[in-house]
Amino acid sequence: MRILPGAEPWSVDGSEIGVLVCHGFTGTTQSVRPIAERCAAEGWTVRMPRLPGHGTTWQDLNRTVWTDWYAEVEAAYAELQQRCSQVVVAGLSMGGSLVTLLAEQHHEVAGLVLVNPMYEPKDPRLRALPALKHVVPSLAAIGNDIKKAGATELAYDRTPLKALHSATELWRRTARDLPQITQPVLLMHSPEDHVVEPSNSELLLSRVSSADVTEILLEDSFHVATLDHDAGRIMDETADFVRRVCAS
Repeated sequence: MRILPGAEPWSVDGSEIGVLVCHGFTGTTQSVRPIAERCAAEGWTVRMPRLPGHGTTWQDLNRTVWTDWYAEVEAAYAELQQRCSQVVVAGLSMGGSLVTLLAEQHHEVAGLVLVNPMYEPKDPRLRALPALKHVVPSLAAIGNDIKKAGATELAYDRTPLKALHSATELWRRTARDLPQITQPVLLMHSPEDHVVEPSNSELLLSRVSSADVTEILLEDSFHVATLDHDAGRIMDETADFVRRVCAS
């Protein structure tokens, strides 16, 4: 199996503060590597897994389901837990969904960093997925929603429908259990996002039980904000948040 250059998993061993960083659906680790590298530069221990079916071909992704992706994230978290005294989890888009589910199921997670997370898609076309996935294997790509000229996301050029249908189950389960989130949350989201509707962030804010929630609007970025104009701010806010929640 050939992994696309730039889509490899990445890890660094550092202090007893751990950070798990997760990419999104049809994307790769390239989209969140800036977060991982910033956390490593702070001296922390970092794990950035490649989700199964990602970073190879969209046909590979169509042979996986959401539980495969979650198992990879949970394995990375288990490794960090063994090495570190505190672990913060961070995710972009569906990566945000996965680390939210992780925090719902593992209350010892120290904090949650979310960039344009997905929980409840509103696109009415998704209702056709149970039948459509058996007729059409893929549709147009959802990647590369970036405002910054010249910036490119390493992502598939097609959206595999069997995998997308499985992702909808992940989103339903995660949205259902949002009240179980009690950890500190840093939510950074783009008002102009052509992949994830703003209602997803509104849903998170209305349903989590956390007393410590910080919301930051990324006014100059589209969906893949980690590679967009607000990338620097995302890195700074993430580093400040990890320092704060792990010191408290």
